[in-house]
Amino acid sequence: MDSLEALLAQIQGLSSTAADLSHLHTVLRQAEDSLLSEFSRLAPFLAQLDPSKHTLGYLYVLEAFASAPISREKASELFPLIVRFINACVVEQIHLAPDKFIFVCKKLKEQVMLLEVPIRGVAPMLTAVRKLQSSSEHLTALHPEFLLLCILAKCYKTGLSVLEDDIFEVDQPRDFFLYCYYGGMICIGQKRFRKALELLHNVVTAPMTVINAIAVEAYKKYILVSLIHNGQFSTTFPKYTSSVALRNLKNFSQPYLDLANTYNAGKISELEVYVQTNKEKFDSDSNLGLVKQVVSSMYKRNIQRLTQTYLTLSLEDIASTVQLNSPKEAEMHVLQMIQDGEIYATINQKDGMVRFLEDPEQYKTCEMIEHIDSSIQRIMALSKKLTAMDELMSCDPLYLSKAGRERQRFDFDDFDTVPQRFNI
Repeated sequence: MDSLEALLAQIQGLSSTAADLSHLHTVLRQAEDSLLSEFSRLAPFLAQLDPSKHTLGYLYVLEAFASAPISREKASELFPLIVRFINACVVEQIHLAPDKFIFVCKKLKEQVMLLEVPIRGVAPMLTAVRKLQSSSEHLTALHPEFLLLCILAKCYKTGLSVLEDDIFEVDQPRDFFLYCYYGGMICIGQKRFRKALELLHNVVTAPMTVINAIAVEAYKKYILVSLIHNGQFSTTFPKYTSSVALRNLKNFSQPYLDLANTYNAGKISELEVYVQTNKEKFDSDSNLGLVKQVVSSMYKRNIQRLTQTYLTLSLEDIASTVQLNSPKEAEMHVLQMIQDGEIYATINQKDGMVRFLEDPEQYKTCEMIEHIDSSIQRIMALSKKLTAMDELMSCDPLYLSKAGRERQRFDFDDFDTVPQRFNI
């Protein structure tokens, strides 16, 4: 009997019980080289396997079949096989060979990129992410691949579905950097700037031994989003930021820091001149659209400053003060800001006057109470998680051995004379 046919028979006969799967896994490991050498003959064998019953065996054969160079024709043949497998595979079996599952799913991404149809990869990749995760707190190697496809396909809302999860388990640091960077871009696309700042901040302040391109690009966007959302940018880093980031990020982002300084001066004409002068630089970084939003946000900030000084003001005065072209343009800005909840005001269309109001929120509605309660519950859950992680770390052998070495640097006898009580 042909060795491939014999392997096929073993896959079909050893895919039911845990003991059979353990034995099959050993057989498949031993057959890897022969599968790779026979990749051109594997398509008919895949047709004889059911991914919902023979997941582990199907995965090994599919990986070998997908290892060959991919042409557009091959991608068209392989794509439906991988999608079918992702949708039908058994979670417990793919967890026996997660690296192979990741490889196959990354091949799926390559295929839709080659075929220039990233949107076709979004749904199967989300399914793959959920099947590979050990829990919703687990960041897999497929998270960045999924988010990238969402960005390329402009499926931002779909990408948000994984960004709502609290992540506590990370397999590889690079996955975390890309997850937060791509996640930040998706939130920017949805104008969810607060969440975007959180994700980009995670990239900039994450531990790193050398500076990386992801952190540099995240820092540039972090500056721009800070200006849009907060109306200011602070160059101060948290204490836990790596020294590598502290030393190098600013050196790679000087045009953006200069933009922030110009923005802080509050003069729209100077900001527009600076943007025009550095347009090519921002465009080459694919940040020109975001920079234009920064310029637009300055009008909002200047209008918000007026609410702190005046109770009423004409649209003509607003246009003149914040350097808009006409009262009509000022009216459009004010209306948009009212709709977005950025200011509280009414416009008298008859005389063109704007009346600025106080925040009407009294924090006593059922919706607000539910919102506060939800926030408290989430903080309590996070506190419990941190306590559990702290206890787990305190028992970790690597941590204990390192802590033991640190303790040897000190002579604790030097502290014997410290008084235990103080008289005040």
